[in-house]
Amino acid sequence: MKGADGRLMLIGVSLKMYFSHTRTREWVQEVSGILAAHPAAAGVSAFVIPQYPSIPACVEMGDRLAVGAQDLATEDAGPFTGEVSGAVLAEVGCRYVEVGHAERRRLFGETDDIVAAKVHAALRNGLTPILCVGEEQRSSAEESAQACIRQIESGMRAADAAGIGGAIVVAYEPLWAIGAPAPAGPEHIRSVCARLRAHLADRAVVGGSGGRRGQVIYGGSAGPGLLSEVGGCVDGLFLGRFAHDPSAFRDILDEVDALNG
Repeated sequence: MKGADGRLMLIGVSLKMYFSHTRTREWVQEVSGILAAHPAAAGVSAFVIPQYPSIPACVEMGDRLAVGAQDLATEDAGPFTGEVSGAVLAEVGCRYVEVGHAERRRLFGETDDIVAAKVHAALRNGLTPILCVGEEQRSSAEESAQACIRQIESGMRAADAAGIGGAIVVAYEPLWAIGAPAPAGPEHIRSVCARLRAHLADRAVVGGSGGRRGQVIYGGSAGPGLLSEVGGCVDGLFLGRFAHDPSAFRDILDEVDALNG
């Protein structure tokens, strides 16, 4: 099965700060083995987002899994102690970088301006930003979509103003579903993601986006079983703790295989 626009289904996992370096390497090795053996893997583009120190090892462990980073600096170089630049992330082999996650906003005070600057930094360094959007409270699909569209436009404004093209991924993660026992309902996910995909398609044609391609994936307590219910309306899934067991990745590939059949 391919994503809703005919491209490869994008399946990614953010490991946050749960795994040690050793456990991260073990996880990548196991998931890479699953991808190598599974018949549905040819229709999937998979990625992992580990902690910074584990990025080079993950890159070196093969080409089955693309690698991303959980954050980046707004600047490319300079006296910014503790920051990691998009230039260095690209240099060590990252393809993706997560931007604007709700935890970064809540715990570290990231503002809309910072998120926009980080999206700009990612794109100018050839990285694909995974721009996280989502409403705070449960609401209708239309209200949720409009809230997310405002976040997309806010996040893209600096890159658009600079005329920088490049692919983007929008990760729809309702804040009320992050860490919850279950994801948002399938109909809600389908409706919101359809609206977000339509918006990205429109802005790729107008507004100086430089021919930028966009994909929409769902996160927020996403795990095995969800793709079968929303697969026709999303470009993939952004997994969290439900994928800490590598067998969950096999289960999702089984879903892709069943949908193909």
